[in-house]
Amino acid sequence: MLVLPSDPLRPRRPDPHFAAEARHAGELGAGHAVVDHDALLAGDAREAVRRVPAGPGTLWYRGWMLPPTAYAAMEAALADRGRTLLTSSRAYARAHELPGWYATFSGLTPPSTWIPGTGMPRDAALAAAAAGLGGHGPAVVKDYVKSRKHEWAQACFVPDLADAAGLRRVVGRFVELQGGFLAGGVVLRRFERYVRDAHGRAEEARVWWLDGRPVLVGPHPDTPLVRPAPDLSAVRPLVRALGCRFVATDLARLADTGAWQVVEVGDGQVSDLPRGTDAAGLFAALLAAGTDPGPGPGDDPGTGFAAPVA
Repeated sequence: MLVLPSDPLRPRRPDPHFAAEARHAGELGAGHAVVDHDALLAGDAREAVRRVPAGPGTLWYRGWMLPPTAYAAMEAALADRGRTLLTSSRAYARAHELPGWYATFSGLTPPSTWIPGTGMPRDAALAAAAAGLGGHGPAVVKDYVKSRKHEWAQACFVPDLADAAGLRRVVGRFVELQGGFLAGGVVLRRFERYVRDAHGRAEEARVWWLDGRPVLVGPHPDTPLVRPAPDLSAVRPLVRALGCRFVATDLARLADTGAWQVVEVGDGQVSDLPRGTDAAGLFAALLAAGTDPGPGPGDDPGTGFAAPVA
């Protein structure tokens, strides 16, 4: 079964953004239920899940991003109704937030530093974070989950980390615009030059992985008409090492070498599908895997996936 956010105006139905996913589930002979996203964010998980039928069974969540604390509360409330989320709250946090996945992918993603907190970092913390990236050169600002790339010059791009005033200005604007949605803290990442389309946007691919294997390769939602074919050979072992069942990775090619790099990692449950994507295979794989509650005795404890047979 899929569990989807409800439509705020018609709470017994899925949010229109996820209506096609409910249809996919139905066409494959599976059901869906709805949760109240606003109630989850408000801290009332029991109310949020009251329309999920009680009884034993496993669930995949497909919906809007949730803070890890809200996801954990949803997991507990669903467990009270006899339901098991196939992505645990620990796995969700590991894939969803940059500090959870960065060490695993550090050799294949831009160098990054971060400052935990809920507001504007102190100057000394910003200077230390910049020094962790060498103290000079271009960088981008984001939080543990999202950037503000559509406000590129004001709240995302830092031309030179050596310009302390410029760094503080961009970070300050980013924190201001994120407001209460600032996730985890401030992240600085080394700026990389990627192959770009005619409009100047990086030609990214989004890959969904289930139990360590790619089940859908498509465009990034920002560039749905660009369909790169990424080389996954270096990414595959890192996804397995992360040990999360359902993961999405955004990949782009470096402009100077043509090598594929991981731009972002995310939990597959909250990674958006580009419009026009044929996701039937993805949902077929998810629902087939939904009969398996996850690692058990004899599974590889390092990855959370079944150990290979010698």
